[in-house]
Amino acid sequence: MDRSDREAATTTLEQPNAADSSLVSPVIQSTPSPKQPLRRLGINLNHWYVVAQGKELGTKPLAVTLWHQPIVLYRDRTGSPVAVEDRCPHRQVKLSEGTVEGDNIACAYHGWQFAPDGSCVHVPYLEPQQKLPTCALRHYPVKEQDGFIWLFPGEAAQADSVAPLGVPEWAHLNFIGSVTTIDVQSHYSFLIENLMDMYHGHLHGGAQVWANPVLAELTADDSHVHAHYDAQSYYRIDKIWSASQLVIPALRQLHPEPLDVYYYYPHWRSTLGEDFVIYCLFCPVSETHTRAYLLHFTSLGRFPNLHKSPIAVRRFFKRAFNNSASFVLRRLVREDVLMLEQEQQAFEQHPTYRGPELNRTLTAVQQLIRRQAGVGK
Repeated sequence: MDRSDREAATTTLEQPNAADSSLVSPVIQSTPSPKQPLRRLGINLNHWYVVAQGKELGTKPLAVTLWHQPIVLYRDRTGSPVAVEDRCPHRQVKLSEGTVEGDNIACAYHGWQFAPDGSCVHVPYLEPQQKLPTCALRHYPVKEQDGFIWLFPGEAAQADSVAPLGVPEWAHLNFIGSVTTIDVQSHYSFLIENLMDMYHGHLHGGAQVWANPVLAELTADDSHVHAHYDAQSYYRIDKIWSASQLVIPALRQLHPEPLDVYYYYPHWRSTLGEDFVIYCLFCPVSETHTRAYLLHFTSLGRFPNLHKSPIAVRRFFKRAFNNSASFVLRRLVREDVLMLEQEQQAFEQHPTYRGPELNRTLTAVQQLIRRQAGVGK
């Protein structure tokens, strides 16, 4: 082992590796957050986060939590989502236990009603000489886009200057989508590191369609990290027989395939060649609890004859195969969650320990988390 190899072997998380530094673009200088354990850092609130799927929000209120903030979602008479704090200022009970009344939400306890802007607009037993209480709920910028409910928990005035991460494949007829949820008892940094680390495929064995990744390029700035891996894949979407390779490893025939992973703070996106696009949309709950939605899209770009079919036929095809990959996603999530929760438990037992890390991508990810946490204070 030469000197550079010995130095790489002792590289710890959050320390840039001098070896192979040509793979990393110059680090943008910015003021970091005060040095505290990465696994206890907060989030930058001035971003759009996903708090629910659109189909989860029906006619009843829905309780969600985004970084220690209990929030209730409901739909007004037009079907548009509304988000206010999940707390009746009268007796401090949860508004999510109540009902939707027109454009308002009514508390289950005494029937007080609150408008979408958080103001109290009705008290059933208000006497003629009394005025409506001036108490008000915090309300949040919220929108429904690409099948999900996006919420902006920071300064409302900044919401229009920040765009949610687009998921154009959601409605596009050339993509078949599958979705599963991630609910893990760990800090969000463990999850994003897992997603950006293409070397952990050893955990999943035959459940993943790529193999032998080699980090070829790494770029980073104050808002994103992009890692490009030269990898291989055995799956071909236009070859029906290749699906058998998922369950019979001996049949696998590997071919080169570019693998790209992106941390567009606070969310994640990945592509494998031109056939697969994957997203993870984050909803950090607390320092020890993270929820997210994992989306997998398979491109139908290799089926040109299908594109010539009537729109109704293509829509039927998209609906018929919706969630066809969810069983694989659920397996991957189960395996990852087991590892992430063990990492969290180990951190709580030994919060000052930092193990050696050889993947430079994770150093860049941690630097980005620190910068964003500092900006978000």
